[in-house]
Amino acid sequence: MPRWSFAGRLAAALALTAAVGAALGVLATRWLPALAAALVGFAAAVPIALWLARRLPHRWVRVLQALHDGILSLRDRDFSVSVAAIEDAELGGLIDAYNSLGELLRRERFDLYQRELLLDTVIQTTPLSIVLSDEAGRIVYSNVAARQLLRGGRKLEGLVLAAVLAQAPAPLAAAVGGGGDTLFTMAVGAEPEVFHLSQRSFVLNARPHRLLLLKQLTRELAAQEVAVWKKVIRVIAHELNNSLAPITSLAHSGRLLSGAAADARLARIFDTIGERAAHLATFIDGYARFAKLPRPLPAPVAWAAFLARLEGTAPFRIEGTLPADPGSFDARQLEQVMINLLKNAAESGSPSEGVTVAVQHVAPGFRIEVADRGTGLSEGTLRDALLPFFSTKPAGTGLGLTLCREIVEAHGGRLSLANRVGGGALVTVWLP
Repeated sequence: MPRWSFAGRLAAALALTAAVGAALGVLATRWLPALAAALVGFAAAVPIALWLARRLPHRWVRVLQALHDGILSLRDRDFSVSVAAIEDAELGGLIDAYNSLGELLRRERFDLYQRELLLDTVIQTTPLSIVLSDEAGRIVYSNVAARQLLRGGRKLEGLVLAAVLAQAPAPLAAAVGGGGDTLFTMAVGAEPEVFHLSQRSFVLNARPHRLLLLKQLTRELAAQEVAVWKKVIRVIAHELNNSLAPITSLAHSGRLLSGAAADARLARIFDTIGERAAHLATFIDGYARFAKLPRPLPAPVAWAAFLARLEGTAPFRIEGTLPADPGSFDARQLEQVMINLLKNAAESGSPSEGVTVAVQHVAPGFRIEVADRGTGLSEGTLRDALLPFFSTKPAGTGLGLTLCREIVEAHGGRLSLANRVGGGALVTVWLP
């Protein structure tokens, strides 16, 4: 059916009223004078006009009231209200426009909700600790990393930030109190960790807020440090090898010439030079292997079979029950880690029965503990033991623990050192 406009309906109503009045007036002229007949026709048309005046805009009033209620719902962020379509030229277009706007707002709100859900998921799973506080200093938002760092995983929302920081380590409280971006070190568990603090102030919902971002940099700094050491080692090894090759050749030639001359002293000198050059080449080769450590190739490995292969390297005993689930790691590389750790434990002054190895399944990975009852580790050793070239042994290269850390971190794991209660050292390796 064609839609009638309001103007068309009004014109039709006026025409109908006039036609009815004129018809009645003409009919009344049969019995009344002309003027009286005209008044009769007018009087008959007035009720019809009043009835049409009330009836004609009734649909408009209902539709406008519905649109008014719908707009109020939009203002209250309720986009579910729609208006039923009608057969009207002007009102139909207005209703279609309103319903299209409501549908658009519904889709945009749904898309916005999905984006907020995605953003919240990313924020909650990021290792970056995020804390948002309002103008009163109360925490209004935090993620999992922040709750774990500041309150052992418990809820932070609603608490006063100053009160939370009062229970936090002093370096963190001092860094936040500084009001700017900074690097600081604080102990997490038994190890010092380097953090970067970023602070920002902004207006949210017309109210000032403060955002704290805490990023742990220890692993990144360690990785960059090892990368620099590897580059230095490669350069030094290259230059030394270039010099050792002719020295070894000349020492061999000198030994042959001294033998022909039957000079025992020269032979001993050239033999010594050759031996020291060979020792230095072996020494450099060890550093070069560290600088060119291949990427691990993880595969399922049974713990009992893995530890059985280590029994001939150094005395140790297995403490506790080994996990039934196999680990996933490069067996050759982790075997080198365990050999280094067991030799260090054996050389710590610990009795052989005091050296233990324990493996525990700690989801989502495994924790390996190598413990001894030796002299333990000094504060300086705990701080520097994982740095390249640091060694407490007179003939040590300073690469044993550094190589262990490099292998473990290449597996996505973590290596840490600590002293045991009652004496001795404890090396913990966590593997995913």
